[in-house]
Amino acid sequence: MRPSNKRCICVRTSIPTKLELYNTCILRIFLCGFECWTITKVDASRIDALDPRCVRTLLGIKWHQFVRNEQARWITKQPNLTPIIQSRRLSIFEHIAHMNDDADAKMILTAPSPENWKRPSGHPRITWLNTSQRDLRVYSLTLNEAVDLAQNRPLWRLMSTYGATHS
Repeated sequence: MRPSNKRCICVRTSIPTKLELYNTCILRIFLCGFECWTITKVDASRIDALDPRCVRTLLGIKWHQFVRNEQARWITKQPNLTPIIQSRRLSIFEHIAHMNDDADAKMILTAPSPENWKRPSGHPRITWLNTSQRDLRVYSLTLNEAVDLAQNRPLWRLMSTYGATHS
């Protein structure tokens, strides 16, 4: 027997099952490769607007019910997406910092930029390195201090994972 309304399946599905589907299917696709992207403040605000909308839809909360996003997050125990992206970006930073000094990625990370360098027209204004430096400013770290700190893996993982998701 087929249900006549597609919403019937969605209403009968339990919240833990919906969350499991959301985390395994939607978030995995959404976060694929995000650690390498440069995210502007506008992009971050769009992500921060989309994520609560998905959680509210998951719970079946309508706009006229006046439920705050924090309440919906508390019910689902879902973290914000921008700290997850920041944590993953810092994880990539750690991997690059652990590379040999002659590796191309580490040379790009640690090399000083030329004083007379200008961004070519048509290229993005924000680079991955600029985004990483903005992430590190939260912890009051410069790029060279972060490379040194990343050598201590347990401390770096504690800082990047816990600090990003619990700030």
